Amino acid sequence: MADSTTPDIIYTKVDEAPELASASFLPIIQKFASAAGVSVGTKDISLAGRILATFPEHLTEGQRQSDDLAELGQLVKTPEANVIKLPNISASVPQLVAAIKELQSQGYALPDYPETPETDAEKAARAKYDTIKGSAVNPVLREGNSDRRAAKAVKAYAQNNPHRMGDWSSDSKTRVSSMTGGDFRSNEKSATLSAESTAKIVLVGEDGSETVLKDGLSYPAGTVVDATFMSAKALDAFLAEEIAKTKEEGTLFSLHLKATMMKVSDPIIFGHAVKAYLQPVFDKFGDQMAAAGINPNSGLGDLMAHVDNMPDVKAEIAKVLADRAPLYMVDSDKGITNLHVPSDVIVDASMPALIRAGGKGWGPDGKEHDANCVIPDNSYAPIYEETINYFKETGKLDPATAGTVQNIGLMAQKAEEYGSHPTTFEIPHNGTVKMILGDGTVLHEHAVETGDIWRSASTRKAPIEDWVQLAIDRQKAEGCEAIFWLDATRAHDAELIKYVTPILAAKGLTDTFKIMAPREATRASLETIRAGNTSIAITGNVLRDYLTDLFPILELATSAKMLSIVKLMNGGGLFETGAGGSAPKHVQQLMEQNHLRWDSLGEFCALGESLQFLADVRSNEKARVLGKAVDAATQGILDDNRSPSRKVGEPDNRDSHYWFARYWAEALAAQSEDSDLAAHFGPIADALAENEATILSELKAAQGAHADLGGYYHTDTTKTAAVMRPSAKLNEIIG
Repeated sequence: MADSTTPDIIYTKVDEAPELASASFLPIIQKFASAAGVSVGTKDISLAGRILATFPEHLTEGQRQSDDLAELGQLVKTPEANVIKLPNISASVPQLVAAIKELQSQGYALPDYPETPETDAEKAARAKYDTIKGSAVNPVLREGNSDRRAAKAVKAYAQNNPHRMGDWSSDSKTRVSSMTGGDFRSNEKSATLSAESTAKIVLVGEDGSETVLKDGLSYPAGTVVDATFMSAKALDAFLAEEIAKTKEEGTLFSLHLKATMMKVSDPIIFGHAVKAYLQPVFDKFGDQMAAAGINPNSGLGDLMAHVDNMPDVKAEIAKVLADRAPLYMVDSDKGITNLHVPSDVIVDASMPALIRAGGKGWGPDGKEHDANCVIPDNSYAPIYEETINYFKETGKLDPATAGTVQNIGLMAQKAEEYGSHPTTFEIPHNGTVKMILGDGTVLHEHAVETGDIWRSASTRKAPIEDWVQLAIDRQKAEGCEAIFWLDATRAHDAELIKYVTPILAAKGLTDTFKIMAPREATRASLETIRAGNTSIAITGNVLRDYLTDLFPILELATSAKMLSIVKLMNGGGLFETGAGGSAPKHVQQLMEQNHLRWDSLGEFCALGESLQFLADVRSNEKARVLGKAVDAATQGILDDNRSPSRKVGEPDNRDSHYWFARYWAEALAAQSEDSDLAAHFGPIADALAENEATILSELKAAQGAHADLGGYYHTDTTKTAAVMRPSAKLNEIIG
């Protein structure tokens, strides 16, 4: 529930492993912060919380939940904002449906998610649920551009303790395949508006009929507005060709999309891939499967559940699976393929993991194989293709000597929100989509066919200018190579370049920055870090997402340890804690073995930055002392190897929180800047040290057995606290 007053720091309530870790870590933060007069509250942006906030009319008074996301959306537009944002679920339809069912089982009278709404009530429920799908949180909170980089302590630790990298060979069959036409990249159109304007999107049928797809759009002057589409026919032809080629090459068929964040486009593309892979089954039993309510967009797992009592269909599926190229596996032991669940297909996590492994993926036989990495849209596939080609030529990267790639990402005010906004449509019939301005001007138009995926996105002038200035400030601080990853031959990028070059010229910095297409920028950056140097990648929103997984996973083995600062345009601060792509597997292990391997290092880094920011804007020197001590504690975690182990029975996330609290208290007790804080934390530091054996013993004793959280998406607070705070002695000290 929302707090009645705004705390000094907002710590977001989210989902899965990050939220479980919060049950252990947040009490520590609140205990320490209170000593400096700093209040730390929470706002619920979890998937379950957002569902409950959306349907108050279906709930009892005691079940209703305030719309914390909307409240935070207003807060981040003020100078007072100081938000620590943990990774939340960007829900695919199967995840959304699962969360709804869980809440219903807990007594919340929510409506079902209507796959094919017919009644007015079903259409209304579907419209509400659609606002929750995909990347519904980030566009609301990101009122600033992104500054992501590895913290110095984290980078130093990675170099001193290099992670394992898979070996690359020049004869590897692993490759990236993308469409050469008919995709979003090839069909893109872009224009910069000279004046403020409204707009609508209309589908004009071949018979002249007009269907308004979206009305009431409004753009300020200087906005870059894009429109494009993917041809369903071209997509299907591409997929069929690549499925056949994959078998010929003897590799794994692996699909890589963003089927969570891009809530309209990529789930549909995913469904096309499922259908293409099982095309003989759909050719033979398509009508029967449709009558059974099968939607390929939901994945192979859902499809198999639907045909459980259809032996002829099951037999045909088994035959096709045996005949096709083997699928890249998410979990070989459990038979979960790359096509099972759309939320498992997250390109920015899956591609770096495969590249780090030397281009290898797990097959159905439980062994590693080369793979055909299918990324249908060619907009950003070249960064992965070039990375693979580079490592085939040069061999694997050495994390012990590798430099680092920082990122300045354009994302403020929903910049470049491809696919996660309400201007993406699956076209119902042949015709022409027109984007028409308020004065009647047709800004963009495309001839489309049934099933095509049409989308539009926009990027405002103020965020673009802020992004360029942030890049200038970052480059000045680092004094290193800085590259704008922009392709002059791509419509959208060409419009951005028209902003970038005059700003750089006016400041006399034309020769300080490079402008390179993503493929060329990828190779240049890899060569820079191989030489041990630093590069700043200045990118749009989607590339920000991709690169801040790719390079950290190569450098650090994870993207969860990145320092992620969003300097909000109105003066506040948003501090993100890293990616949560691996969170589901962590929760599964906790439930089965009561061992949480989630690493809270991202939270540690964000907390330090948040406290330092608070000190700067509120002139709170006690907060500054706390922040410096957080940095010391983080360094202690790294230096003494107190991060969680992957194996049950060894130290996990809860152990790391004990050590963090101890190092934090010891640093505060030892500092001389604030005698009151030193006196306050001296006894706490002593108690944590003196009771080390007891605390660690209690934490270890909790592991090994099944853990009952009372739910997955909507856990029980009391049960979760019992699981995540099992040390009575630690709880006694912390409170």
